[in-house]
Amino acid sequence: MCHLSPQNTGKNACATLINTLNYFVGYVYLHLLVFYMKRLMFIFVVFLVFAVNAADPEKSVIQIFNFSQQPIWDAPWRFDSLRRNSGSGFVIKGKRIMSNAHVVSWAKQILVKRYQDPRLYTARVVFVGHDCDLALLEVENDAFFHGLEPLEIGDLPKVRSTVVTYGYPAGGEQISYTRGVVSRIDLQTYVHIGNRSFLCVQTDAAINPGNSGGPVIQDGLVVGVAFQGMQGLENTGFFIPPPVIKHFLKDVEDGVYNGFPTAGIRIAPLQNPAYREKLGLKNDGVGARVDSIMPIESTRKVMKEDDVLLQVGDYEVGSDAAILYEGNRVHIAVAFQSFQNGEPVKIKILRDHKETTVDLPLYVYEEDKLTGNQYDVLPRYFIYGGLIFTPLSLDYMKTFGREWSDAINAELVYELLYKKNEDPEKARKEPIVLASILPHSINANFSIKGRALVDSINGVKIQSLEDVIKAFGKPQGDFQMIEFLPHDAVECLNVKEAEKANEEVLKTNGIQSDKRL
Repeated sequence: MCHLSPQNTGKNACATLINTLNYFVGYVYLHLLVFYMKRLMFIFVVFLVFAVNAADPEKSVIQIFNFSQQPIWDAPWRFDSLRRNSGSGFVIKGKRIMSNAHVVSWAKQILVKRYQDPRLYTARVVFVGHDCDLALLEVENDAFFHGLEPLEIGDLPKVRSTVVTYGYPAGGEQISYTRGVVSRIDLQTYVHIGNRSFLCVQTDAAINPGNSGGPVIQDGLVVGVAFQGMQGLENTGFFIPPPVIKHFLKDVEDGVYNGFPTAGIRIAPLQNPAYREKLGLKNDGVGARVDSIMPIESTRKVMKEDDVLLQVGDYEVGSDAAILYEGNRVHIAVAFQSFQNGEPVKIKILRDHKETTVDLPLYVYEEDKLTGNQYDVLPRYFIYGGLIFTPLSLDYMKTFGREWSDAINAELVYELLYKKNEDPEKARKEPIVLASILPHSINANFSIKGRALVDSINGVKIQSLEDVIKAFGKPQGDFQMIEFLPHDAVECLNVKEAEKANEEVLKTNGIQSDKRL
C-alpha cells in the first residue's frame, strides 16, 4: 500500500481540477462548434436554394397563346377574324401567372406552356389592369404548377445596372435571354391604354413581340415585366417596374381591381422668377403650380387653381413639376400613383402667400375612357333607318387608318380629346357619331354619309346613346330631325318609313339586334 504525502495530494488535486476544466472548456467549444457549423450549413443550403432559383428562373417563365377576336368599331355588331397571338408570363406566389394585359386581351381561349414541356394547358384571366398593362392568370389544371418555383418581386433597379429579359419572342418556340443595361427611369405613356402614363424603365435589351409579359431579372428577382418597344429606336425596350407591379398586386388582394387613382389636377412648372415672386415664392427651385383642375368633385373641394405644390407625401416638389424618386428625377404624378383608390395623400401647398397642409382623397378616374383604348367590353350602338349611331371614341377614330387625325374632321378630334379640358361645362358625357349608313331607299339621298358628330335629334341635345333612343321616340310630327356638327347640317327621316325600314335593314345585313347598350 502506498501513502501520499499532503504535498503530493495537493498537486494531484490541482491537476485533476485543471483536467476537469480543460474537459469542460473542450466540451463547450465542441458544442459551440457543432452549433455554428449547423447554422453555417443552414445558411449555405438557403443560399444554394436561392442560387439555384437565380440560375434557373427560365423554368418559371411561361409561354402564352391567346386566341382573340376584336369588334369592328365602325360596324360594332361585327367582329374581326379570330387571331392567334403569343406572349410570355411568369409564375408568382399563389399559383398564378403574371403577364401583360395586352397579351391576354379580347381572349376567346388562352393556352399556356411550361419550359421545355410540349403539353398545353388551358388558362383564364382572373385580374386584368388595362391601365397598367398587367394581368394575372390561373391554370385550370393544378398539376401545371408542379415543380415550378414562384419568382419574387424585387426593387426598382438602378440606372446603369444590368438586367436580363426572359421570354418567348414571336417566331420561335424556345426561350430567349436578352441582357441589357438600365438606361433611364421616368414617366412614359403606356401604349396599351394610350391615355395613361406610369413609371417606366428603359433598357438597351431589345424587347420584341412575344417577349411581352416576360420577367426582367436582376440577382434572381423580378425587377420588371417586359411590355413595349418604340418605333424608330433600335436595341431599346421598356419594362414595367416593381412599384407599378406591387401596386397592382396589392390592389387585387380584396378580389377587385380598381386601378391607379389620379390627383385630378394638371401641374405646370413654375420656373419664371417673376411669376414665382407674384405667388410669394423664393427662387429656390421648390414648388410647381396647379394649372387647372379636372371635373372631379372631391378634388375641386380641396384644390384651387394657382395653388403651389410644395410637397406631396414625403416628396418635395421641384419647380420643374418633378420629384426625386429613388435617385431619379421623375414627374410628380408618380407620387400620387403610389396610393390606392380612395386613400388620401397629405399635400403641402402655398395658397395666397400662406403655407397650408391639405388631405386630398385620390380616386380612379374613368370619365376619359373613350379617349383611350378599350378592351374586353363590346362597343355600344343603335341602328335606326339604316343610320348607325355609336359613341365617339379613340377606337372608332382609329378605323380611319394610321393617320386618322388627318383623315377625320377637326370637330370630332376636338370633341373627344380637348373639349373636356378646355370647356368641361359644355363637354358631352358621351359624344355620339353617325358612324356610317347601311344603304336603303329611305336614306339614299342623305348628303351626310357618316363620320359626323350628332348634335341634336328632334331638338334634344345628345349627351349619350340613351339620349338618341329617347329622342327618336319623340318625333316632330311625322318626321325625325337630326342635326350634325360641324356646320349644323340637318337630315330628315319619315317616321313610318323609317320604322318599316328598320326590320329590312337588319335582315339584309344579317344584324341580330338594332342595339347594344
